[in-house]
Amino acid sequence: MTQPSHQPPRLTGEALQAGYDTRRVLDGVDIAIEEGKLTVLLGPNGSGKSTLLKTLARTLTPSDGHVYLDGKDIHRSKTREVAKRLGILPQGPVAPEGLSVKQLVAMGRFPHQGLWQKNAQQDAEAIREAMTYTHVTEFAERNVDALSGGQRQRCWIAMVLAQQTDLILLDEPTTFLDLKVQVDLLELLSRLAHEKGRTLLLVLHDLNLAAAYADQLVMMCDGRIVTSGAPSEVFTAPNLKRVFDLDAHVIHDPESGSPICVPRKRNQPATESDVLALQRCAM
Repeated sequence: MTQPSHQPPRLTGEALQAGYDTRRVLDGVDIAIEEGKLTVLLGPNGSGKSTLLKTLARTLTPSDGHVYLDGKDIHRSKTREVAKRLGILPQGPVAPEGLSVKQLVAMGRFPHQGLWQKNAQQDAEAIREAMTYTHVTEFAERNVDALSGGQRQRCWIAMVLAQQTDLILLDEPTTFLDLKVQVDLLELLSRLAHEKGRTLLLVLHDLNLAAAYADQLVMMCDGRIVTSGAPSEVFTAPNLKRVFDLDAHVIHDPESGSPICVPRKRNQPATESDVLALQRCAM
């Protein structure tokens, strides 16, 4: 197992403000992505989690603040140099019609291929490893658009892996997938962090899956980070109420110890301990 380094985080955001046209979404966000861990951004719709990921990924330029990758302002760095160090999987990627799985995965090698510099053997090995790790080798010659949603998503992740970056950002990679397929994908991404030492940042919507697989949770609301830390620390009933306006019990899985959110029925009154916890949260 690859041990994560104890170096300062390679990807950080400082005082980030960003949005679309005249609408500001991020409001002074500071964030540092922990090395060798799987970090999940959580928040209600419109909270700014996808906007934050896009800003960190260099696909959206902040109106104020800075994103630093290896100590350099990512928005002032060359695209190819960033692509050698940072892999990005946007929400709902679409492959060109007729593209085979192997061709799609090979696209991950573009940052390493200069006009006069190509290493066919190195490229072929990176593609083979990525396809093997994501279990898509058997689909190599099939068209991407002929596969199921889960199979396609594994192919896209293989493409990012072929890029051979230590940092990977994924925007809602499990959206519209069946629960079993979501679990399989999150198992894969978790192994990337814990077996390969990769650093991953994901946007997810499912609270319980996020709590089960994340090493770090970042909860956002109204363009700001409300709280962050290990799931055992931040996945609490007061925080779920504060961030999602969700009345819920939080219990723990007897095997894994992961926190689980159980929504409270509307006619079920809050206990005295719930009220005290919310009061402490508001202080």
